[in-house]
Amino acid sequence: MKKVSKTIRLSDQAYDIIKESILTGKLSAGDTLPEERYAKQLGISRTPFRDTLSRLAAEGLIYQRSGAPAVVAEFTKDKSEEYMEIRSVLEVYNLEKVLPKINESKLKQLKENLINQQDAIMQNNYSEFMKFDKEFHSIFIDLNDNQELQNVVNKYNNDLSRAFLLLSSTVPSSAEKALQEHHEILDAIEKRNFIAAKNKMIIHLNNVESRFLKYYKSQK
Repeated sequence: MKKVSKTIRLSDQAYDIIKESILTGKLSAGDTLPEERYAKQLGISRTPFRDTLSRLAAEGLIYQRSGAPAVVAEFTKDKSEEYMEIRSVLEVYNLEKVLPKINESKLKQLKENLINQQDAIMQNNYSEFMKFDKEFHSIFIDLNDNQELQNVVNKYNNDLSRAFLLLSSTVPSSAEKALQEHHEILDAIEKRNFIAAKNKMIIHLNNVESRFLKYYKSQK
């Protein structure tokens, strides 16, 4: 595990490192996070590490227990479905709000993101694809000035990241389909056809859920 540097607040760096380890599957559901051991690995004292644990617990990524080490939270099919439903409602609502704000600079950013998605697929790097997939959706969220909406959507995206990592790393075709759907969303936006863009986003989010459930059924 990486150690923190001294130029950025210790608890912030520790938070980023532990969070990345959870979202990328390096730390699995049920893994414990003993304060003394992890603080030592990170090269920090236990006080900033406790701050880190509090932030991760607030995001639902870990559970803190009295008299016992914190544990990485589990995610289930049912819980993931609930998160996807909430995420879909919020993302579609947000897209309607921010579509008029998408200028040439944002279009360029979205196009570059899709290139990065394609490169990740070509390299069979599906964890990297997941990162750019999440970034694609975040571009729209970040256009909204409503900070609370951003926080809520980001929370559910964090909760789903481990599930999406499992899906994308196991079923490469899901990444290719998602990329095609992203292109269709962007194409509608470029044509300033906002109704079509909204509908394409709805179709995309529904398809993500369908692919996710199909994967779970295949594992039974």
